[in-house]
Amino acid sequence: MLRLFHCPGSCSLASLIALEEAGASFEKVVVNLVAGEQNTPEFLAVNPKGRVPALATDRGVLTESPAILTFIAQSFPEAGLAPLDDPFSLARMNSFNAFIASSLQPAFGPFGRPQRYSDEVAAHDGLKRKALENVCVHLGLIEHELLDGPWVLGNQFSLADGYLFAFSALIGRLNLDPTQYPGILEHKGRTESRPAVKRALA
Repeated sequence: MLRLFHCPGSCSLASLIALEEAGASFEKVVVNLVAGEQNTPEFLAVNPKGRVPALATDRGVLTESPAILTFIAQSFPEAGLAPLDDPFSLARMNSFNAFIASSLQPAFGPFGRPQRYSDEVAAHDGLKRKALENVCVHLGLIEHELLDGPWVLGNQFSLADGYLFAFSALIGRLNLDPTQYPGILEHKGRTESRPAVKRALA
């Protein structure tokens, strides 16, 4: 039995969507990040990094979204969540997911938790402003360069779409101008209509 450690509203939504899309049998374990449950001895025994997602398998625990997503796609190939038989398309998908993990998500970090990046309280407002600028740059790159449409890779839904969806809510949360991101928001609406995504959000 797979066990996914997940917090609603976090990047772990991408892994939850992938499991639902794959039709996998799994248990969802909610970790309340606001309450600090990620820092409890119980959770740190699962993932010493103190982060979600974490996926417990019969071979051990996997962490980091791109790794978990790839594991799900390869464990349930019949779900067609990744172009496993096309090396170039697979690399494009992995490149997109790596961009989310290494650029977009870290860019948002100082906005939500500036104290993690500076002990100087006076610096926090500047960190937040710069974080907002960086998030806009990355979302703009996705909007204009990385989103083929209707899905990230074109006509086929993939892991990259669930991963993008997990971050598309930033547009509303940060009160960004929605007219700057029509493609991402159309993608968000399209993704929300999928039955597996509805189950993940329920």
